[in-house]
Amino acid sequence: MESLTTAFRSGQKPPFPAEAGTLEYAQSLDREDKLGHLRTEFNIPTRTSLKKKALNGVSPGENDIEEEKSIYFVGNSLGAQPKAVRKALESQLETWSSIGVNGHFTALENSPLSSWQDLAESCARKSVDLVGAAIPEEIIYMNTLTANLHLMMASFYKPTAERHKVIIEWKPFPSDWYAIQSQIRHHNFSPSTSLIEVQPSPDLYLTTESILATITEHASSTALVLLPGIQYYTGQLLDVKTITAHAHALGILCVGWDLAHAAGNVPLHLHDWNVDFAVWCTYKYINAGPGSTAGLFLHQKHHDKNLDRLEGWYGADKSVRFLMEKEFRPSRGASGWQLSNPSAIDLASVSAALGVFESLGEKYMERLRDKAVVLTGYLEHLLEGLIRDEVGKKGEEQAFRIITPGSPLERGTQLSLMLREGILESVSKVLAEEGVVCDARKPDVIRVAPVPMYCRFEDVWKFVEILKGALARA
Repeated sequence: MESLTTAFRSGQKPPFPAEAGTLEYAQSLDREDKLGHLRTEFNIPTRTSLKKKALNGVSPGENDIEEEKSIYFVGNSLGAQPKAVRKALESQLETWSSIGVNGHFTALENSPLSSWQDLAESCARKSVDLVGAAIPEEIIYMNTLTANLHLMMASFYKPTAERHKVIIEWKPFPSDWYAIQSQIRHHNFSPSTSLIEVQPSPDLYLTTESILATITEHASSTALVLLPGIQYYTGQLLDVKTITAHAHALGILCVGWDLAHAAGNVPLHLHDWNVDFAVWCTYKYINAGPGSTAGLFLHQKHHDKNLDRLEGWYGADKSVRFLMEKEFRPSRGASGWQLSNPSAIDLASVSAALGVFESLGEKYMERLRDKAVVLTGYLEHLLEGLIRDEVGKKGEEQAFRIITPGSPLERGTQLSLMLREGILESVSKVLAEEGVVCDARKPDVIRVAPVPMYCRFEDVWKFVEILKGALARA
């Protein structure tokens, strides 16, 4: 598998052997997988548990046989549950019940977690490699992604009559769209004139050239560039480094990134790329659970600038936080943007989930990427074979096309399949019946994400076989 990894990491699409379409070949890749052991660290929904209608005290776990586990390809929406999360939550509940309010300042000796007051910063220390920070102080965990986006825009979006535009892409996740529009209106500008959308090509591909050209065209009137690290609908990975540098070179003061689909999915180097700020959720590729506490990156170059901010109690430095003074003295770095006492229960989940990444040692994102490019490349290879077989045998219009870029350098784990019009519901129904969990986006797109932490090459092979049957029935 190493030769495949090397080729994919360099941007090539190496040929797979003739037997690549067999179950035996998929299983041989699983035997070579150096990260295969991570699968045992997760509770993966089973075909039976997916049909559960009421709590019964039984969760997927140690005794599940592989054949009963679902094909869980929806980590781009909600990651599978790390087994460490249950232990972390139980530790927090025991701490709370045993020492009560003292848990804010005291960590029990055999607890996997720090004291509640220090838990957000503890998660930040675990995330330096996750997002490519220079120091932990560039990161904080708090709130939700959209709340953090509003906080960053409150500090960085300072529109004037000359500079008021925000450059975004054609199809941002709705929450980003709502937040950006509301910020523009809050400053008494109109989205119709202050919101600039970069348009894709007819095949939904956003070229770096078109992004740079849009930035160049509007540079003198732009206050903020805000783009996704990975476009949620197509799965395209944008060139964060090049785009950020271009915007800065043209005098745009702030370039921010929504990394909801990038954090925990692809290696990032936010400090070295000179990104001003970034926000991300933790329930997708980071696997911290539904609605879990979000992350925020603030570049070190901004830490001494005394930026305007919306202030709150937990943004005050720890040395004065409990003195209850009226003067706000912020914590240094990103933690100075905290507002309220964070949920220790939520942060326990985040900490436990980040611990799975940390267990891989230094440069853990590079190791995950090594597997991910082959796993997704294998999925693409089998899907392309399915398209050739269907068109060749029946001479019909192909049942689907892959709208995610073909270059391994321009995508993460996800492949987005645009189905022929009118068959999404039928195909989704068959996939669900066969124990496949993936994400459908109406009217015609299925997003498939074989996450390297807990998905196998055998899962990929089985998925394509099931999809073949679903398309035939559709």
